[in-house]
Amino acid sequence: MADSKSKSWLRGQIENALTQGLTRAYSTVQVNPDKFLLQLRAAYRLPISGYHGVYSLEMREIDIVADEIIRSGMKLAAVEGAGFGLGGFLTIVPDIGVLSAITMRTIQKLSLVYGFQFNTDDEIAELWMAAASAAGVDISRDLLEKEVVNKFVPRVIQRIAARASVEVVEKWAGRVIPLVSSALGAGLNYWFVRTWGERARAHFRERHLQIRQQAAHAVLAPPAQQILPASKD
Repeated sequence: MADSKSKSWLRGQIENALTQGLTRAYSTVQVNPDKFLLQLRAAYRLPISGYHGVYSLEMREIDIVADEIIRSGMKLAAVEGAGFGLGGFLTIVPDIGVLSAITMRTIQKLSLVYGFQFNTDDEIAELWMAAASAAGVDISRDLLEKEVVNKFVPRVIQRIAARASVEVVEKWAGRVIPLVSSALGAGLNYWFVRTWGERARAHFRERHLQIRQQAAHAVLAPPAQQILPASKD
């Protein structure tokens, strides 16, 4: 009974931490698309002048960059988890807050790599649909509210936090003993970003391929025949 109550309390704390971390990622720590474009060109050597250019690249080139971005996020999360893990059980909540921000930034970068910016309300909604997909959350009933992004995003964040908190409590239970939990925290954070990153990448990749197919069909479709007015002669 006591164990059930402690898990319920911990889940509530983690859910709050996830909500705060994801909200912060939404409002204050977003990836700057212009700076990230420069990084894609300089560090990853993608020959593009804008994000529309990724649609002319080989899919293998884009996938390789996506893999590197996920690995980078995994390493950063592991270092962060190892540091917070030194505090054992007491540092789980702040760890989750930082981890959620790292994960969301990774998802934002994947969005940009596959050609999806987040300048408009529709694009922002699409980004959070990918985040929900990464968390294993079905938000199909919320699609009608995509136009009202200020209402849509907070609702999605709440549902992501509620779903993820269950998974976190189950897997983070071993982080009770300091020092030992440092290695465990690093491994769990590494796994968390990898899992969410791969799910988000699958979402963006599928959408990217759909757009490529639509563009190919538009090019291959025969032009509509023009009906000329009948001659008066």
